[in-house]
Amino acid sequence: MNKFLELATAGVQQLVPYVPGKPVEELQRELGIAEVIKLASNENPLGTGAKVAAAIQATLPELTRYPDGSGFALKAGLSAKLSVAPEQITLGNGSSEILELVMRTFVTPELEVVFSQHAFALYPILTQAVGAKAKVVPAKNYGHDLPAMREQVGPQTRLVFIANPNNPTGTLLDKDELESFIANLPVHVLCVLDEAYHEFVAPALRAESIDWPNRYPNLIIARTFSKAYGLAGLRIGYGISSPDIADLLNRVRQPFNCSMLALAAAEAALGDTDYLNQTVALNNAGMAQLTDAFKDLDLPWIPSSGNFVSVDVKQAAMPIYEALLRKGVIVRPVANYEMPNHLRVSIGTERENAIFINALREVLSGV
Repeated sequence: MNKFLELATAGVQQLVPYVPGKPVEELQRELGIAEVIKLASNENPLGTGAKVAAAIQATLPELTRYPDGSGFALKAGLSAKLSVAPEQITLGNGSSEILELVMRTFVTPELEVVFSQHAFALYPILTQAVGAKAKVVPAKNYGHDLPAMREQVGPQTRLVFIANPNNPTGTLLDKDELESFIANLPVHVLCVLDEAYHEFVAPALRAESIDWPNRYPNLIIARTFSKAYGLAGLRIGYGISSPDIADLLNRVRQPFNCSMLALAAAEAALGDTDYLNQTVALNNAGMAQLTDAFKDLDLPWIPSSGNFVSVDVKQAAMPIYEALLRKGVIVRPVANYEMPNHLRVSIGTERENAIFINALREVLSGV
């Protein structure tokens, strides 16, 4: 028993910490395996881009200084690329901090937060941490049921979370249906549109949502450099909103929440279209490689617009996950998302995908 438990707020007392994916080094130590393939955390398998590496190298001599607390250069780059005003931008230590800033700024214990079943695990964690009431709406085909979510919005609702594409299911909402949902929310209800995987969506299906906050001032869009831009280890993301909301978020934001290296790397990554194009092409090829294998193995999967895919192994997934670990392959069991028979598999390189497919085939056949 934690002797300080009763001193914590009520929400924190009942909180179960988020459990990250198993680290490569830990598995190597446990099993004495020389090579481990990690396909568990939706990371970019390309490695650090040359432009980002150069920007980091150039920044190293300045690490005795504090970073630019306003993130002026990165905001200017985002403003130019996205055609938004710098006053609409909030920089975060990953897009997850943007979600937390919204929660801390607007949600109190007597209020409600609406989100979907099978949605990102951080939504219930943040809601419980502030002591608010979570209204979890049953999913439809593993994705958001927007009409059902709208029915749950009431006088005490302050915030709605929508992940598009969703994690861990990869489901994508119809862009017109999504905009209609946002347009018809009451003015007292804020909507966070979590687009961490936006860059992986096929252009024809992509919601060009970045100008929506100009039409719907209660909307906050959260994006990240962790996935398509390959900066997960540096933790940097951003929010786009009305200037009024951004002003409030920036009042709560820590003064130097984004490190100097993260700011420099993100600015370089933003201009590296070759790296982004290579990432998307690798992801498309890898998605086809994995889903072709699932078809061959007669395993259903959830069609995904992210850089991962959730596969139904037709039995309890945890023993399959553990057997894959013993073969040096780390994927992600998602029983905590009420999907006990699914494994979420990040898209890797062609070789990494092939190693996983072979290991999965062996495990399923009892080898």
